[in-house]
Amino acid sequence: MNDQVDDGTGVSTHAEWGAGHPRLRISRGDERFEHALAEDDTTIGSAAGSSLRLEGIDALHATITHDDRDEYVLTLHGEGEMNANPDAAGTHAGDRTETLRTGARFTAGEWAFVYAREEYADHGRPYGGRNGGELSDQPEQPARPDYSGGHATPREGTELNEH
Repeated sequence: MNDQVDDGTGVSTHAEWGAGHPRLRISRGDERFEHALAEDDTTIGSAAGSSLRLEGIDALHATITHDDRDEYVLTLHGEGEMNANPDAAGTHAGDRTETLRTGARFTAGEWAFVYAREEYADHGRPYGGRNGGELSDQPEQPARPDYSGGHATPREGTELNEH
């Protein structure tokens, strides 16, 4: 299902809440698998209650939060590398925090993670990024949709929990 929002030109990186199959591609040595980011708060660690439980890392090594802007935000609690410069201005403040875009990479122990989300929903630069120039040479994309009701909408492959 393609949940892309039509901005009048048919090209935008805004889509319905949680669309674009957000996921982590995870590897260690010869091991490779994917983990869908189906929860609004994903915990990564070795503790029994972790959303993504992996051996050889801290009990709570990292969290990924699906925020109110429909962004997925990594906070690295344990040792590891991120591809964001912690001193660069970004959507979220914090030394070990990064707004994830497709291709963003981080590590925890021997594990490597790569974030992926279909381009039509990744909220990055419009019209496929830097195709032939900088932002000043590209038309701006429209404002994001109103995601205020987004938390009540199930994402692809998920179900709502009844309270």
